[in-house]
Amino acid sequence: MKKIYFVSLALFSVVMVSAQDFTKRLSEARTSYAAGKLDDSRFAMQQMLQELDILTGKEVLKLLPQKMLDQSVRAGQDNVSGASGFVGVLIHREYGGKAAYDSTAIQLDIISNSPLIGTINALLSLPFGMGSNPDQKIVKVNGYKALLSKTSGSNDKPEFELQLPLNNSLITLKAPGRSQDDILKAANTLPVSDIAKLTQ
Repeated sequence: MKKIYFVSLALFSVVMVSAQDFTKRLSEARTSYAAGKLDDSRFAMQQMLQELDILTGKEVLKLLPQKMLDQSVRAGQDNVSGASGFVGVLIHREYGGKAAYDSTAIQLDIISNSPLIGTINALLSLPFGMGSNPDQKIVKVNGYKALLSKTSGSNDKPEFELQLPLNNSLITLKAPGRSQDDILKAANTLPVSDIAKLTQ
């Protein structure tokens, strides 16, 4: 019940914070439309939606855990950025590491409108799982299907990447130098259902 209340409150705050920008962009779109400037009207609407996506991304960051495995969040590396057109918003968070985009840090990315969603959903819906590829397998993360892939590394130290499609968003988790069990443990600390509600 508390989670539903928190998600509702977060959505309400997103709407309140963005209300002025939303109203401004909506007014621009209507004015341009009335003047017959359809391209300007479309641009104002795209800007409005992108601002809402970025504000939603910032709310998603607030839901994410402050610690993953034995690593604390590097809040200075938190980033929400918008992309126009093909891909939506990228939400990035790191845990541990020493420098920006440190290759040893646990990296979490959530991308809305990811072009990979269809491919991963197709792989997850195969009736016999991933039997033909020993480097990939289907796992469950908080009740949601995800794809766990061996991405690189030697046979002694393989590296894994977890990809979880969620509505129109894709959650990707990388934990260099960590075991398959570690990456699953880290993924299960994510509030997946709350993220799904915010990003739908």
